[in-house]
Amino acid sequence: MGKKNIPYIEETYDVVVVGAGHAGCEAALACARLGLETMMFTVSVDSIALMPCNPNIGGSSKGHLVREIDALGGEMGKNIDKTFIQSKMLNKSKGPAVHSLRAQADKAEYTKEMRKTLQNTDHLSIRQAEVAEILTNKDQFFPEDEYHEGEEQKITGVRTVSGGVYRCKAVVLCTGTYLRARCLTGEMITHTGPNGLSAANHLTDSLVAHGIQTRRFKTGTPARVDKRSLDFSKMEEQFGDERVVPFSFTTNPEDVQIEQASCWLTYTNETTHEIIRNNLDRSPIYAGIIEGTGPRYCPSIEDKVVKFADKNRHQIFIEPEGLSTNEMYVGGMSSSLPEDVQHEMYRTLPGLEHVKIVRNAYAIEYDCIDANNLYASLEFKAMKGLFSGGQFNGSSGYEEAACQGLIAGINAAMEIKGRDPLILDRSEAYIGVLIDDLVTKGTLEPYRLLTSRAEYRLILRHDNADMRLTPIGREVGLVDDERWRIFEIKKNQFDSELTRLSKEKLKPIKETNEKIQALGFKPLTDAMTAKEFMRRPEIDYATATQFVGPAAEDLDAKIVELLETEIKYEGYINKALDQVAKMKRMEEKRIPKNIDWDAIDSIATEARQKFKKINPETIGQASRISGVNPADISILMVYLEGNNKARRKVD
Repeated sequence: MGKKNIPYIEETYDVVVVGAGHAGCEAALACARLGLETMMFTVSVDSIALMPCNPNIGGSSKGHLVREIDALGGEMGKNIDKTFIQSKMLNKSKGPAVHSLRAQADKAEYTKEMRKTLQNTDHLSIRQAEVAEILTNKDQFFPEDEYHEGEEQKITGVRTVSGGVYRCKAVVLCTGTYLRARCLTGEMITHTGPNGLSAANHLTDSLVAHGIQTRRFKTGTPARVDKRSLDFSKMEEQFGDERVVPFSFTTNPEDVQIEQASCWLTYTNETTHEIIRNNLDRSPIYAGIIEGTGPRYCPSIEDKVVKFADKNRHQIFIEPEGLSTNEMYVGGMSSSLPEDVQHEMYRTLPGLEHVKIVRNAYAIEYDCIDANNLYASLEFKAMKGLFSGGQFNGSSGYEEAACQGLIAGINAAMEIKGRDPLILDRSEAYIGVLIDDLVTKGTLEPYRLLTSRAEYRLILRHDNADMRLTPIGREVGLVDDERWRIFEIKKNQFDSELTRLSKEKLKPIKETNEKIQALGFKPLTDAMTAKEFMRRPEIDYATATQFVGPAAEDLDAKIVELLETEIKYEGYINKALDQVAKMKRMEEKRIPKNIDWDAIDSIATEARQKFKKINPETIGQASRISGVNPADISILMVYLEGNNKARRKVD
């Protein structure tokens, strides 16, 4: 290695987490809470849980992820409940499958609270240092390391730029947008990470040397502007919900009923678009300076103007960055145009005619990986003990990062403890959808989760995330006794009341029908259970209990909401569950790790190439690979069945 004879510090941990963004925080907390000695590295302690772009947590589908993180025992939901300044339930006019929470965060407070949590967690150490190398048995850095050509590589430690060596059994890479990062504002290029923080310029070379190939992705952020320079009378005020719903299932709803800050809505116009069109040659995106691929679902304002040329305006949200700052975030207007163009274009927006820019908009490029190189556990296929989570896997967004960090951290701990990995399938969680999409289908651009990606979204609602996942969090070890006790009370109350409503009957007698008609509803023609009565669109739980009496004990509003949804959508939910059962059978059919794909006759060339690259673990995963058709799956199943029969004869 060349540095063996140079003095260096050496420490030993169970797990090393590289990066302290949203993925790194969840990974480190998971490992430490599971009793493993954990070291988390960050280029700056001040950047822990940094929100370098939008000042919010949640949103369409993203809110589901936060609820699921919380249900499993993660921290993001608790942290935003402590630090939000406005909250909204999105898509309330649509069905319950797409209802999703979104909260404006006080950025400084969010970082401060998460840092406090991390620094007060047992078994967790934090170190401000840049990790430059991963160490494996192949390096034979430590005297006891043995490696023979062709053996599996496994993690033995990491080394920092300063030369410090940290032995460990597992490493979780949560490098975000820092690896060989560079920020672009027009012709100005700075080799820094987000918000001017130091880039991590060494680790990529070590990963490549160990056989892990990287690629370049790009994302961007809009300008931050001075609140005092804005004219809000020319904008539309946007309020939070009257009654705030917390993200965490452990948060007391009364604790989040606060005085909320306002956001504001304005629009671009033809003058804005003309300025942008006239300066496209100075945009790094269109001048060919940017190497990385940008996000489809969060385009820059330049992309919007070019790709949606028929639109004469675009919505722009002006959002506070916190209560102790005058900085406002110009949501929907990320850009990499030069400073002088930004100054001109932002001033064309109603209410921003005299705007003062505090921080310029910029694009950022960074190294990431092709997630096809990962198992569904988020462990690298080519290296035992190396896990990866967050934007380094090709995703985008704080929430997508956090859930991957949580799963990667859990599975690093499971491997060290000799337990099976936690793999959530597509029918269990949006987290399962996201990870399966990344490791099975891959992505050629920063991946964003959408509700439309989840084929079982009616059973993956945000309101039932604890029912789906808290038992799993308990089994893993992240749900403590007190939380489990409270969950069991809720679950028992729900089950008990659902059973009661299924048994209690309403009969079409005169007294009952007169009462129903007095409420303005159609009378009964046949006897029905209270549950069947509640399937009527106009009948809610409160109305039904007027006829069958209240529950044995007062029910929390969350339980009532859950009962109404489960009952009213029972037919659709049951159809979805039937589909899940069929899918489960496909997922249970394992594919041997050492399968010889070339030995399977008749599989199409494209399918064979994809199978070799991804090495699917189950028939279900194989069927979801892009470019693989049903005929290829049929041939594969026949081949596996033939091999199984042959083995049974030998046995």
